[in-house]
Amino acid sequence: MKRNINVSHLVQSPIEKQRVELVERKCIGHPDSLADGVAEAISRALCKEYMEECDGGVLHHNTDQGEVVAGESAPAFGGGKIIKPIYFLLTGRATRKFGNKTFATDAIAVKAARDYLKETMPTFNMENDVIIDCRMGTGSTDLCDVFNTRKGHTTIPRANDTSFGVGHAPCSETEQIILGLDKFIAEEFRPKNPALGYDIKLMGMREINTVNITVAAAMVDRYCSGIEDYIETKEKMVEEFTRVAKQFTHRKVKIAVNTADVIKKNRQSVFLTVNGTSAEMGDDGSVGRGNRCNGLITPNRPMSMEATSGKNPINHIGKIYNLLATEIAKECCQKVDGVSEMYVRLLSQIGHPIDHPHVASVQCITKRGYSYKDFAPEIEEIVDKRLESITDITKLVIDGTLKTF
Repeated sequence: MKRNINVSHLVQSPIEKQRVELVERKCIGHPDSLADGVAEAISRALCKEYMEECDGGVLHHNTDQGEVVAGESAPAFGGGKIIKPIYFLLTGRATRKFGNKTFATDAIAVKAARDYLKETMPTFNMENDVIIDCRMGTGSTDLCDVFNTRKGHTTIPRANDTSFGVGHAPCSETEQIILGLDKFIAEEFRPKNPALGYDIKLMGMREINTVNITVAAAMVDRYCSGIEDYIETKEKMVEEFTRVAKQFTHRKVKIAVNTADVIKKNRQSVFLTVNGTSAEMGDDGSVGRGNRCNGLITPNRPMSMEATSGKNPINHIGKIYNLLATEIAKECCQKVDGVSEMYVRLLSQIGHPIDHPHVASVQCITKRGYSYKDFAPEIEEIVDKRLESITDITKLVIDGTLKTF
């Protein structure tokens, strides 16, 4: 059956020619990102358990409803203390029984959450700083039926919902800066400067040809002996972040760090934490409230409100179509001459095979001298092949190759 693929011309100013562009990223230790990361870690752990016990099959589950309830802390230069632990509530649904097999879904979820937090937040004392509470239920019968891809059913999973996914490419300079800074912080800056915590919000605002980056960064008190160390780390951040940002643009770059700080002789109020996250001092987190699956929050671009993390990677459109739409846009922009920008929207119908969306809509902003009709057949071919191999997304998600936030 022929797929419904619609390629059209989009009449709007390319992102780089718009006067104002906003781009945000909540880094790995932000409460919303912690919620996303835990939810996705649990889904992946369940997938691996199901595959091992069910001859490679993955059973119905969704773990995309988790919450992070903030704790309380008393940070102090040289080292403070946690007063009230951060509370992680693990919810959602998972299959506990299949045939004669019973799965310890709660135990799997708790272990996955603890392992993820140990790796992501090495500053945590896992015995005292966090509480992990699992309240997962079981899957609904009708959705389990839709999920089933075993003998007697189609080999292509059927959509669990009538929903859509969106993606765009290529990344603008401002988007590249934000992603580049996140990578630089994790791989180079923090290992050399442990005073910088894990909860960082990067907010980019390009106004014509000036890119302003506002950084909200939690500092780890045990690695700051005093206000001088704190100020020195901020100054290093401005210098190094400016250098990295300029690798992605020739525009003017301005970096501002922790703009709410008050540093006076008679009064100091700074973003100091015990473990490097605001989740310890009043900032809650929820799955799906942070980055989209491309790692960014981009109000100048079309976005889906779906939480990608924690949804099952077999037939949950909120995960699969958002990831696939983004991958399709990237591939087309890399391979097809004449495309300036591309926006992809994939819509499902519940119960229908996921490789045949209700519509695959591709909108193109063309480069000067090109018509979208010139390359529409090439784009249609790429989209068709990607949909034909849609289950590859599942494999990439389970092994952790494809990120969800």
